[in-house]
Amino acid sequence: MKKNLAFVLGGGGGRGALQAGALRALFEADVFPDMLVGTSAGAVNAAYLAMRGANLAGVEALEKAWLVAAGLNLFPSNFLWLTVRTLFNRPTPVVSHRLQEFFISQGLSAEMRFGEIPGVRVYLVAADLSNGKTVVYGNDPQESLLEGLLASTALPPWVSPIAKPDQLLIDGGAVSTLPIEPALSQGATEIIALDLQDNRMIPTEAQGFGPFMARVINTVENRQKEMELALAEAHGVKVRLVHLEGPEPTPLWDFTRSAELIECGYKQMWGAMDSWEADHRPPWLAWLSHRLLRKSRQPRGMK
Repeated sequence: MKKNLAFVLGGGGGRGALQAGALRALFEADVFPDMLVGTSAGAVNAAYLAMRGANLAGVEALEKAWLVAAGLNLFPSNFLWLTVRTLFNRPTPVVSHRLQEFFISQGLSAEMRFGEIPGVRVYLVAADLSNGKTVVYGNDPQESLLEGLLASTALPPWVSPIAKPDQLLIDGGAVSTLPIEPALSQGATEIIALDLQDNRMIPTEAQGFGPFMARVINTVENRQKEMELALAEAHGVKVRLVHLEGPEPTPLWDFTRSAELIECGYKQMWGAMDSWEADHRPPWLAWLSHRLLRKSRQPRGMK
């Protein structure tokens, strides 16, 4: 069977900067994907690498884009007000326009098609509320990469669902916040999954509807992840699950910590790779490889 290594990039809003650092570490270790599968923030990272290349040059450009995003108010923090407007059928289009403008400013044109992506297959995950199903962009080479990204990042209350004939599309995290199953359906034989879920954000004692819903959503996401990992195991597909998190809990809407999170993701990915089982190497060779890798990643400045 042909090897198909998938990088599975989970959702997490501003925490997506962690994945940028982790991707740099993977590329520095000469680990490159055959496919990229992303949900929400993970879809942003996958689409960006599709444009710029799944390599060190591409991830350097991705890091710079996250630093630009840190200075923009892409997801306003007044989400309660936005939620009330949405409940009363008064959605705020400014946010969705701001996201689209940002993607276009970074070089993602409306004309770019999945079939034009060189070197790596890319799949972006959205949820269809009309049919209760997962929608995976990327199977049709004529599909718009920008449309797939906008669908995968349509996260209420910030971004309204995208209405199409017979479809109502929202953020892919509604069906698969860490899209392992979509990667399996596209033929992945190995998976490196970069998870952004941060359980520290979940209130454990606070009362009220908001904290209650936060716990409900967290439970659903955990169950999704468990089921998709079990499905991969049943198919004999090895999943290397890497949980990325910043030194402090980062809300979905907070993009201001991008520089710090990039560096955290970079270090955590190297730590994860160090802990992976050596492929039956003798102890002396494993020790030597560890020393060489440590030397290759001395502290670096942000480019």
